[in-house]
Amino acid sequence: MTNHYLVGIDIGTSGCKVALFAPDGDILFQGTTSYQTHYPLPGYAEQNPDDWWRAVCDGLRQMLHRTGIDPKRIKGVGVDGMSGAAVPMDGQGRALRNAMIWLDRRTVKQCESITERIGAEKLFAVSGNPMSPSYVTGKMLWIKENEPDLYKRTEKMLQCNSYIVYKLTGKYSQDVSQGNGFHAFNIETAAWDETLCEQMGIAPELLPPICRCSDIVGEVTMGIASETGLAAGTPVVAGGLDAACATLGAGAIHAGEVQEQGGQAGGMSIVMDRPVKNEKLILSCHVVPDRWILQGGTVGGGSLNWLKREFAGEAGDDFFALAGEAAARIKPGSDGLLFLPYMAGERSPIWDPDAKGVFLGLSFETTKGHMIRAIMEGCAMALRHNLATAEASGVPVHTLHSVGGAANSVLWTQIKADVTGKAFKIPSSDSAAALGAAILAGIGTGIYKDGGDAVARTVRIQREQVPITAHERIYGQAFEIYLESYNRLKDLFPRMGW
Repeated sequence: MTNHYLVGIDIGTSGCKVALFAPDGDILFQGTTSYQTHYPLPGYAEQNPDDWWRAVCDGLRQMLHRTGIDPKRIKGVGVDGMSGAAVPMDGQGRALRNAMIWLDRRTVKQCESITERIGAEKLFAVSGNPMSPSYVTGKMLWIKENEPDLYKRTEKMLQCNSYIVYKLTGKYSQDVSQGNGFHAFNIETAAWDETLCEQMGIAPELLPPICRCSDIVGEVTMGIASETGLAAGTPVVAGGLDAACATLGAGAIHAGEVQEQGGQAGGMSIVMDRPVKNEKLILSCHVVPDRWILQGGTVGGGSLNWLKREFAGEAGDDFFALAGEAAARIKPGSDGLLFLPYMAGERSPIWDPDAKGVFLGLSFETTKGHMIRAIMEGCAMALRHNLATAEASGVPVHTLHSVGGAANSVLWTQIKADVTGKAFKIPSSDSAAALGAAILAGIGTGIYKDGGDAVARTVRIQREQVPITAHERIYGQAFEIYLESYNRLKDLFPRMGW
């Protein structure tokens, strides 16, 4: 039996996952507590930071109760979280308002104003990302313009994982992987550009001190120990971006390795040994030192959930197994049926909020199996589109490490391999982000020497799938039609809101 454990806390869009790991990566507990997103006005999306904290406390207490372990055997805590959640803190360490999360779109005006005043090229040169409401920068200026009294009371602006780290330790921090939320963060040097910060109209003193992701920020305080059940003095590291922690937890730490996640909001993160900037993708520091990740995100992963909701009938929980069987009976290419997976607009690389989901090529011969396979293939095409965009910038792409629920489908993973022409590795853990956060705690407390040592000891590959050459040729032709279909239809989408 191991003498010590590591905790990973994952602050997601819909809930908080708390997981307990042994140093060899074995998971002893995982539990999720959900919380609410508030939409007070059109374009607004907020969450209460106190709800995150309650979820963390509930999860930790449940973990300790269910496992019965001595809290003193927990050697470190790591926290990851969604990007772009802005939490203004006052001088007493209290959140002054609900957090505007990455879904919030109210700051379009502020983003346009900054871009016009400073210039898109300069902003992009420093941060590696174009100005967008999904980041923290515009939210800070929205607060300054619309809630000036609150802005004056703000001591520090945190994001969700740094908020939880503060609650645990009483220490402010900004990990490098979430630094891209602020456009005053120099993506190449991992330091604040205070001159740019002042030019944007943001007080530099509001920015927290920058930490490496595995740096120990502080220890669990005596008062917080009683709230959470953790032992006072337990080290807490800075943690990082959920996508970056999932990339580490999937075992992707070398240049050219990719973390791919299929889900309601699918995505990919390509590991790089230098910061390559591409306006169609998202650039951030990796949680591993001297590495960066180029990210793409899609919305199509939830298309099968939509199909289940509307057409599953009595299949219920058996839907996905039955869907896989039906799709497996259809030839690659779905007999000419094509699906554009833009069910809620689309993120990268087209960034088109007006894009619509489309089945192209329906006929009386089309079966539900065709539609299911076409959905799987369409989501794989969206992944290929992101990968191809990165490769066009000179970013190498080798092996994809697939995590999330979709990775459990052998058929879907094979389709992705055939469509992208890349090999896939599937780790055994379904909790890659929380594992990545726990690994950072293990590195910070000396359990692991570095990311390479941690991955070698914790990440186990349960299967590998490689492209089938004959299928690659079919999907190469289909991908050309996929791209052309969007280009021909994109001007119609904005006119379809009647």
